[in-house]
Amino acid sequence: MADRVTVIGWDGSPLTAAARSALTAATLVAGAGHHLALPEVPPTAERVRLGSVDLAARRIAGHRGTAVVLADGDPGFFGVVRTLRAPRYGLEVEVVPAVSSVAAAFARAGMPWDDARIVVAHSRTLRRAVNVCRAHPKVAVLTSPGAGPAELALLLDGVHRTFVICEELGTEREQVTVLTSDKAADHSWRDPNVVIVIGGAATASQGGGWLMGQEPGAVRGWGLPAHVYGDDLRVGESAGLRAAQLARLGPRTGDLVWDIGCGAGPLAVEAARFGAAVIAVDEDPAACARTEAAARHFGVQLQTVAGRAPHVLERLPEPDVVRVGGGGAAVVTACVDRRPERIVAHATTRDEAEAIGAVLADGGYAVECALLQSVDLDPGAWTERDRQVVFLLSGHRPAPSP
Repeated sequence: MADRVTVIGWDGSPLTAAARSALTAATLVAGAGHHLALPEVPPTAERVRLGSVDLAARRIAGHRGTAVVLADGDPGFFGVVRTLRAPRYGLEVEVVPAVSSVAAAFARAGMPWDDARIVVAHSRTLRRAVNVCRAHPKVAVLTSPGAGPAELALLLDGVHRTFVICEELGTEREQVTVLTSDKAADHSWRDPNVVIVIGGAATASQGGGWLMGQEPGAVRGWGLPAHVYGDDLRVGESAGLRAAQLARLGPRTGDLVWDIGCGAGPLAVEAARFGAAVIAVDEDPAACARTEAAARHFGVQLQTVAGRAPHVLERLPEPDVVRVGGGGAAVVTACVDRRPERIVAHATTRDEAEAIGAVLADGGYAVECALLQSVDLDPGAWTERDRQVVFLLSGHRPAPSP
C-alpha cells in the first residue's frame, strides 16, 4: 500500500532534478492529460487521469508502489496538496513546487502582487468572487470552466475594471490579453486561465507593506461619529444605530451589501471597510455624490445607484445582506422578495415597526426588534445635547434543516 506520494508542480519550464528523480522511480503517475504526455513519465507506470482528486487519492492510497502526482503551478497554493493530506488517506506528502499560476500571471503583467486579493471562481463561488472584484482594486481570479473571464465580466455589469487575462500559462499557446471588463464577454477564452482584475479609486499603499492583501485603513473602529461624514445626516443615521445595524448585518469579504437610502454614506462606507462589496442606493443624486466622496476619503470601493426604491432595485445583482434606511414596509417587501440572508431596517413609530416586522415574518425571516435610545451628552457640562429613539428591526433567514 502506498503511504507516500510526491507532488510535482509544473509551470512549463524544465523539470528539476528532484522532480525527474521522483518520476523515474514512479510506478503510478496521476495528472492532467498534458502532464501524462510529458516525456519524463515512465512508459511502464500506471497512469491516472486527474479529474476528481478524491478518487485519485483513494487510488494512490491503494497502490502498491511509488506514486507521483503532477499539477500545474504550485500544488500547495489552492492545489491538490490539501486534499492529498487529508487524514483519511493516510498519505505522507512530499512537494516539489513550481511557480504558481498567480505569480506567473503577475510576472507577465509586470505588476507586484503582495497587495492583491486571490480568489477561486467556480460554479459555487463565482458570485462571491465577483463581489471581491467589486470591493478591491487588485484581485487575481483562478477561473474554471463556466466561471471564466466572460462570466466575471457579465456579473460586473456597471462596474468598470481592467482585465489582464492569462491563458494557458507555461505552454506554447500562452497568451496574455489586456482589455476592459465590458469587452471580455465578447470573446471565447481558453482554459486554464488566470484573470487579474484591477481598477477603482482606492488609495495606493505606502511602502512595501507588511501584510498580504490590502493593509488595514488608517482609521480605527467603526460606528464612527456622525461628524466624520458631515453634519447633514438624516434621522436614523446616528453612530449608535449604525453600529447596531452593522453588528446584525455582519458584512464580510465576498458579500454584496445593499444600502438603500444611503444618505451621506456612513453605513455603506463602513460595510466596505469590512471588505464587503456595496451598492449604495438613494433617490437623491447629491446623496450618491456625498457617499462617493466619503468612499474616496476612506479609500474603499463601492457603487452608487441613483433612483427611487423599490423600482430601482429590480436591476441590481442579488444581495447577501440589506440595510433599508428609508422607504418603510414597501421597500422591505421588495428586499424580502430577493431573499438576502439578513435585512435590517429602522422605524420611528411603533405602527411602522409592526408593519416592517410583519413583512419580514411573512417572508419567512426570524424577526428581532429593539427599541434604541441614544442620548448625546456634552462631556464638559454633562448636559444632554441630542436624544434619539428608534425601533431597530432585523430579520435573518433560519438555517435549513439538516
